[in-house]
Amino acid sequence: MNDPIPKSQFKARALEYFRQVESTGRPLIVSDHGRPVLEVRPYQITKPTPLQALKGSLLRYQRPTDPVGEDDWDAMR
Repeated sequence: MNDPIPKSQFKARALEYFRQVESTGRPLIVSDHGRPVLEVRPYQITKPTPLQALKGSLLRYQRPTDPVGEDDWDAMR
């Protein structure tokens, strides 16, 4: 199922293609006038990595070059 499926053919047999993707786990490419435009693939629940979970949590760091001492850590208290 590596060849793109034309959009008109996909429309007529969408449920069949959905079942195929579900059973095989392989993605399906849908084309429009010979140009790939869509990819239908199985849904996968993904957990964010620890770095992805922390992304955006630091709003602003005032003095990034200042040394960090033992008194600066909450966990040390």
